[in-house]
Amino acid sequence: MLWGGRFEEKLDKISLEFSSSLNEDIRLIKEEIQCGKAYARMLQKIGILSDTELHQITSALTVIETEWDNNKWTPDPKEFEDIHSAIEFRLYELIGDTAGKLRAGRSRNDQVVTSLRLWIKKSSLELINLLKNLQVSFINQAELNINLIIPGYTHTQQAQPVSLAHYLLAYIEMFERDKERFSAVIKEADNMPLGAGALAGSTLPLDINFLKEKLGFASACGNSMDAVSDRDFVLDFLNSCSIGMMHLSRHCEEIILWSSTEWNFIKIGDAFTTGSSLMPQKKNPDIAELIRGKAARVFANYQSVLTLMKGLPLTYNRDMQEDKPPVFNSYSVYSDSLKLMKGMFDTIKFDNTHLLAQMKKSTILATDGADWLVLKGIPFREAHDIIGKVVKYCLNNSKGLEQLTLAELKDINPVFEESILEVFNLENALTRKQTPASPNPEFVSEQIHNWKKNLMHFS
Repeated sequence: MLWGGRFEEKLDKISLEFSSSLNEDIRLIKEEIQCGKAYARMLQKIGILSDTELHQITSALTVIETEWDNNKWTPDPKEFEDIHSAIEFRLYELIGDTAGKLRAGRSRNDQVVTSLRLWIKKSSLELINLLKNLQVSFINQAELNINLIIPGYTHTQQAQPVSLAHYLLAYIEMFERDKERFSAVIKEADNMPLGAGALAGSTLPLDINFLKEKLGFASACGNSMDAVSDRDFVLDFLNSCSIGMMHLSRHCEEIILWSSTEWNFIKIGDAFTTGSSLMPQKKNPDIAELIRGKAARVFANYQSVLTLMKGLPLTYNRDMQEDKPPVFNSYSVYSDSLKLMKGMFDTIKFDNTHLLAQMKKSTILATDGADWLVLKGIPFREAHDIIGKVVKYCLNNSKGLEQLTLAELKDINPVFEESILEVFNLENALTRKQTPASPNPEFVSEQIHNWKKNLMHFS
């Protein structure tokens, strides 16, 4: 135990197991050892440790890390409250009483939040790189499908034609915002709390600037009470994971729909699908469904910590030990989902034959017809009404706009001329777009070029 001098009895065994966070915060072992080594060097710098003691402590910490990496040391949650007490106990086993000097001036309160900030900085950067990898996959597929026409939807109803490339670029924009959120998390987590002690700093002349530079923080926390009790950076990390999972879930929903017989637009690689225990013909998009399902868990993790923090007075409270399981779980689920999404997406084969046949028999170019009338000087309200009558004719006669003759159109309204037939030709739909953010192949190609140029690690 890191405490106990004032107590006459040991902590009840059930209480110890209930209160132990070792199963979760063992994931901070690398950061704990990194902090321990930096703190030891600082204590030597200010004269609390001798050169010999510094060497003993840092060498022993290296031994502990090596033992952990090689599965030669695994602390038992039934014996230790957390990773801090486990490491200190092992230090005592290795170097004796010198181990106790490392605790001078620091508390588990500032230790754990320092390690957690380091972990979140590292993990946010890893997630940014995974997002970049996914963007690269989407860019590669977009470049191959600049002219592949698919229906765009509003209200899950066919609305206007777009290209597959334009659709994929929409998700690349989402992933870029996800990266920006994690970059903001890194910036927020880049403040060092070490030196705040339990809540009120220390009477020892701790060299905070030395620690800050040694641990790679941009700055030190400005208030010792806030330093040990702040978990806003945790909430922002969890929020970023939640929004990121929401984006993946949206895409998974479309993958699931697109792979159905009714849509018949994509085929997913066998490595990311499963069969049925009963129906031999089934090929189920289980990985997409699981990503969509696990998004709920990540959302709940964010709400869990938000609820955890809402009633806590300053400063540290033991409740805050419960912040780490949601963080680690959200990271694991989201990072795995990003890897699986890339793997799955790289196996997808697109075929718009079925969708294209549907669109040619549809009224999906109705808005283009209304725009054509506007260019003839007809107010849009009237143009909308005219094209509405054309759509009604199509529905009553089981025809698509592309299948209408000029004579049929003139019977509906004499304003129509030969050039309207080009407007109702699906193959011309994308090149007629004028606005820069539209699916015009020229604009899409430019966007792809810019993304390829700006994305790091593009290959």
